[in-house]
Amino acid sequence: MSTLTAHHQPNPNVPKRPAASALSEGATKTNAFRSYRLMLIWQLRRQSQYLPLLIVVQSALAVATVIGYGMLIGDVAPAAALFLATGAPTITLVSVGFVMTPQMMSQSKTEGSADWMNTLPVPRLVFLAADLTVWTFIALPGVVLAIVAGVWRYDLELSVAWWIVPASLLISLTAASIGYAMAALLPPMVAMLLTQLLIFILLLFSPISFPASNLPAWLQTVHEWLPIQPMADLMRAGLAQDAFSISTGAVITLIVWCAASVAAAGWALSRRR
Repeated sequence: MSTLTAHHQPNPNVPKRPAASALSEGATKTNAFRSYRLMLIWQLRRQSQYLPLLIVVQSALAVATVIGYGMLIGDVAPAAALFLATGAPTITLVSVGFVMTPQMMSQSKTEGSADWMNTLPVPRLVFLAADLTVWTFIALPGVVLAIVAGVWRYDLELSVAWWIVPASLLISLTAASIGYAMAALLPPMVAMLLTQLLIFILLLFSPISFPASNLPAWLQTVHEWLPIQPMADLMRAGLAQDAFSISTGAVITLIVWCAASVAAAGWALSRRR
């Protein structure tokens, strides 16, 4: 009598079950997206009392930069007007990231809400992404108003590139991450004082609303390594591509600053206290 051995043969009509690792990866992505959505809603509701005021202040700063610099110059030449109109959006994005973000983060550390946030079972990069989204949302109305004010005030015609939106998001992400990392790593009082210094450097000693050639040679060299000039060059090239361009080296410098600042902010948030 022969012995029959049963071998399991897969039924080709039955769909294969996904591997456990794939299920785990899918669940992780779903949880991360859900956490991001919930954190974004929580951050918007948390700042809802001051959100309209923050947007108004940023919008006023953007318009004042365009019109106020023009009053200081007097008879604004077309080339200078183009610098003012294309520099104001960068000032708006960078001032939100360098000044408002670290100030609000320092306040959270002082009142203890930042410590409470660290107790939530949410990945720190998800928390960072939700917070940076809120700051980008606050800056965007000012960016649009600055462009409209510049075109209206100086009767300009811009040649906008298709990549202006991702370029603006890159600038906003870089600036907010630098401010976030600064506030997370430094004591609150030091971070808030540093923001006061940065706003003067930003408005008076950075080639955003005027050419870099107006600065001393040593300061031009410094700005070649800092992210501010690449941010301004990228925004200018995106808004007036017929008049301005940006070098590959400047783009690489900005991307390196963005990656380093996001990593620093994420590391600072994930530190155990």
